[in-house]
Amino acid sequence: QLQLVESGGGLVQPGGSLRLSCAASGFTLDNYAIGWFRQAPGKEREGVSCISKRDGNTYYAASVKGRFTISRDNAKNTVYLQMTNLNPEDTAVYYCAARRTEYYNRRNYYTDPSDYDYWGQGTQVTVSS
Repeated sequence: QLQLVESGGGLVQPGGSLRLSCAASGFTLDNYAIGWFRQAPGKEREGVSCISKRDGNTYYAASVKGRFTISRDNAKNTVYLQMTNLNPEDTAVYYCAARRTEYYNRRNYYTDPSDYDYWGQGTQVTVSS
């Protein structure tokens, strides 16, 4: 069974940090471009950060650039989202997603949720004092 499982969410004070993990089972993540998305109550799902299948090309939403870092460890079949200097506007459910990517698109990342094939169940991040 193909599955993505997020972990690492929780409650953190403003200015704090969290590292989210996205672990794959049943398939190999190095064949996939990966995206992190988030959805706050009453808002649409938005792309936070994405990474290509190869060469480490990345995308960051303007609201998180300089604070979040996406990385992948193909040996562990896991993708990470390091989040620093968190603020209450970062409060949301965070999802990781995987898109099977052809070799000729190996350097592309994808920011549209409809581009992705598999989704995790989400992990809650709450930033509050």
